[in-house]
Amino acid sequence: MILSFGPDGAMGWALGLPTLVALLAYAAAAVVPAEREAAVRGTLLAGWIAHALAILADITGLGAATAGARFGFAPALSVTMWLVLAVYAVESRFLPLGGVRRALALLGAAVVLLAFLFPGELRPHALSRWAPLHWVLGIASYGLFGAAVLHGAMLNRVEQQMRQRAAGAPTGMPLLRLERLTFRFVGAGFVVLSAALLLGAWYAQPWRWDHKTVFSMLGWVVFAALLAGRRAFGWRGPLATRWLYGGAALLLLAYVGSRFVLEIVLQRAPG
Repeated sequence: MILSFGPDGAMGWALGLPTLVALLAYAAAAVVPAEREAAVRGTLLAGWIAHALAILADITGLGAATAGARFGFAPALSVTMWLVLAVYAVESRFLPLGGVRRALALLGAAVVLLAFLFPGELRPHALSRWAPLHWVLGIASYGLFGAAVLHGAMLNRVEQQMRQRAAGAPTGMPLLRLERLTFRFVGAGFVVLSAALLLGAWYAQPWRWDHKTVFSMLGWVVFAALLAGRRAFGWRGPLATRWLYGGAALLLLAYVGSRFVLEIVLQRAPG
């Protein structure tokens, strides 16, 4: 079965309009000068709301001939980025996070467009009544680890600034607060990922060691080691962020990577 490239008909209109609005708003947020704070916040908020409507139309299969939910690598990336942007919108009111605004806006525009072009596979019925909760927990863990990666990148940036400046010079970002936030997101993501894996193992009959399962378990092990190393040995700085990036990469390969290969490279629906 060849998966369709982009939606059409009623679904195309339901998904296309919020996608276009989100693209324009995110593009505007990326180019508006940082000094115009109200305009930056307004365009990001407009993009975020339109993005939410696009996600709703996509994952619910709104306008499709058959009722059901859509799943695929692009919708998963889109929801993950939407959650990361939500975290950024809240924290930017308390922390000076302007340095990542342009990158996040451009990434938001990219994933919205990607989800429109590759809306995924429509599943009229779930394999189990627990499957939707498993999927929600899995995507939520993606969002939490995505937020952790964002904070880890900012943490590395602040540390580099501190090394490049004279001792005692301000960096504009509280290092210890960023570090605490990073590991809070890692801890929360680990708990949610553990729940998703346990739920998947419980209702999956029979259990299959496929690519998604293997990479998910490897990611879980990496995050468990990171939290254990932090608690037992005080891991921090580049060592901790390398473990964070490694675990996030494995988790990304688990669902997004396997679905990308099936949908785009092999052009067939997953079993």
